Amino acid sequence: MSEADLMKALGAFFAIMNPFVNLPIFLALTAGFSQADQRALALKITVYSLIMCGVILVAGNAIIGFFGITIDQFRLAGGAVLGHIAWSMLNGAGIAAHQGSTQEQAQMNELSGLAFYPMTFPMVVGPGTIATIIIYAGHSKGSVDLAMIAGIVGLMLLLLFLVLFFAAQIGKMLSETMRVITTRLMGMILLAISVEMIVAGLTALLPGLARAGG
Repeated sequence: MSEADLMKALGAFFAIMNPFVNLPIFLALTAGFSQADQRALALKITVYSLIMCGVILVAGNAIIGFFGITIDQFRLAGGAVLGHIAWSMLNGAGIAAHQGSTQEQAQMNELSGLAFYPMTFPMVVGPGTIATIIIYAGHSKGSVDLAMIAGIVGLMLLLLFLVLFFAAQIGKMLSETMRVITTRLMGMILLAISVEMIVAGLTALLPGLARAGG
């Protein structure tokens, strides 16, 4: 994996797994709970997310292969999913795929029920994260590239743990304006990456497009 590809992957995972975007939701869902409970939840979310990401990284391509889906087809579909999420971020709309529907969120009222759903899935490891891991893992050129991807995901999960562990303190410092700016910026980056995925997927599936463009 070249340095440019590494930075692109880092940008993609940071945009889609950005803990600062999920922080307000975490604080809202844990309102009324003690700081000790919040920190215990942060640890559970990180562990569950690590397990899910590890399984997807190792077996994701085998799973889509079982259903007869190629990595290029998945890249096209994944690009569309990321594009939808990015567009929602740019417009300040809720992202049901990563936050659950309004009805689902209303049912989450116990701390023990938050760790896996909806915090780990679909907020942290949602369709966008799953698609991004499978796409980058599918185009890795060996164990070194795969290890780099695992390192990036691990770095994002470490950042997630730190942000959620100190959620109360960070929430006081992070103004609403800063949250909006961060969300919009990450949305733009994610949209650009999703467009590249869609174009690459179309080019691979329809070689005639590449020849026509050339």
